[in-house]
Amino acid sequence: MNTIRLMLIEDSEDYRNSIVRVLGRKPGMEVISQYGTAEIALQNLEEWTEDDLPDIILLDLNLPGMSGLDAIPLIRQQAADVKIIILTQSDKEADVLRAIRLGASGYLLKSASIHSLTDEIELVHSGKATLDSNLAKFILNTASHGPPELNPEAKLSKRELDVLTLIAEGEAQKQIASRLNISIYTVKEHIHHIFSKLEAQNAPAAVSKAYRFGILPTEK
Repeated sequence: MNTIRLMLIEDSEDYRNSIVRVLGRKPGMEVISQYGTAEIALQNLEEWTEDDLPDIILLDLNLPGMSGLDAIPLIRQQAADVKIIILTQSDKEADVLRAIRLGASGYLLKSASIHSLTDEIELVHSGKATLDSNLAKFILNTASHGPPELNPEAKLSKRELDVLTLIAEGEAQKQIASRLNISIYTVKEHIHHIFSKLEAQNAPAAVSKAYRFGILPTEK
């Protein structure tokens, strides 16, 4: 198994040390760099080659100086293939949703268990589609505000709509496969087609656009 290489951007030295210590004992994971500010992290990313880059960046939203939200587009410019997991002290869905729309692949509360953190890292690294149920509800509640972002010509198939509906309910790929009585491979294929048709990078973005276009109902 290839080691998942991690970068940590977090201003609390105590929290950084705790994360590094715990992940250091997790087989298959390695924190290769850690920074207290986004500015310093970005300066170092500029000097790194593609081979030096981490697989995942754990990014605090509330940083001194440049915020985590402001740093995401700059990180994406310098390391487009690196996945970002947001670390936050609060569950303000608006900030989390904005972070995901900017290109983050996942998020986790700092109060979450270490098991939850390592699970999230593994899920994001494997590209699996997950969506927290609270965030799905927030997307639903805010879907009616603002104009559609695009006008997709391709319609989702019945089975793709079934898969997307379960994603919106917070189901992971394994649960979707079980509920629809299909293989995980088939679920992955449907998710790939959904993301392509909706021009979405991840599950939250796909669900948000689906609500905006009326593909998923905003009222039950």
